[in-house]
Amino acid sequence: MLNRVLPRYAEHAYALLRIVAGLMFAQHGAQKLFGALGGKTVELVSQRGLGGVIELTGGLLIAVGLATRWAAFLASGTMAVAYFQFHWKFHTGEQLFPVVNRGELAVMYCFFFLYVACRGAGIWSVDRRN
Repeated sequence: MLNRVLPRYAEHAYALLRIVAGLMFAQHGAQKLFGALGGKTVELVSQRGLGGVIELTGGLLIAVGLATRWAAFLASGTMAVAYFQFHWKFHTGEQLFPVVNRGELAVMYCFFFLYVACRGAGIWSVDRRN
């Protein structure tokens, strides 16, 4: 039964996933740039400041589905850099595993946004209206 019913909603589920992930990603940027949601502000003219700008603007663009492929591609690359620079730290042994080095969110965002960049915005997006 699920094999017949659920595929009908695949596009809707993808749109919801894109919107929620974009808004969650934007919150990380709001933390860095404005100290919102329990975050601490970072220097705007710094690598973390640039990351915050990409997270906030990229997340919002992905959520509304505007310039989605470009925003998602940039967000994916940003998360790849975040993982390798701040989580992996080029250690051997257990530190290589994201669950140990606390990099699983960066890895998930990286690959999800890469998928969005490949697939596009889909339904419920500004890009779709163009």
